[in-house]
Amino acid sequence: MAAIGVGNKAPEFTIETTAGRFRLKTRPAGRLVIYFYPRDNTPGCTTEGGNFRDLAADFRRARTTILGVSTDSLESHRKFKDRFGFPFELGSDPEHEVAALFGAWQQKNMYGRKMMGIVRSTFLIDDAGVLRREWRKVRVAGHAEEVLAAARGL
Repeated sequence: MAAIGVGNKAPEFTIETTAGRFRLKTRPAGRLVIYFYPRDNTPGCTTEGGNFRDLAADFRRARTTILGVSTDSLESHRKFKDRFGFPFELGSDPEHEVAALFGAWQQKNMYGRKMMGIVRSTFLIDDAGVLRREWRKVRVAGHAEEVLAAARGL
């Protein structure tokens, strides 16, 4: 399936999160940042989540909800969220259906071995459900700040 493009409606999706079922069309009013990350409790993913955590109040002031998504279980997500004090929800996508909708489920090269997995990616969806920005193959340093600046600019 082809990934969505900036300026197009984001695909409707439903995902189980650490707070229950999340549906794009019934999300809280405002913008949505959905970030896909490979695994709970890994160095890059912990840093990325921590960066979003540290800016969570600024995202709230920008009327922006944060949702982190990986293929890990809800139990793993709850422990990860509690351990690092993430004030946003984490979605469990074990069949990588939501990641595939956004083009974040791709073939990766890990130590010379090809495998499928989540490629670190972030998407900013506006109040009307339109994709306004996308970041693919994200480098963690400075990323949350860049996403916040984009959310404030909408």
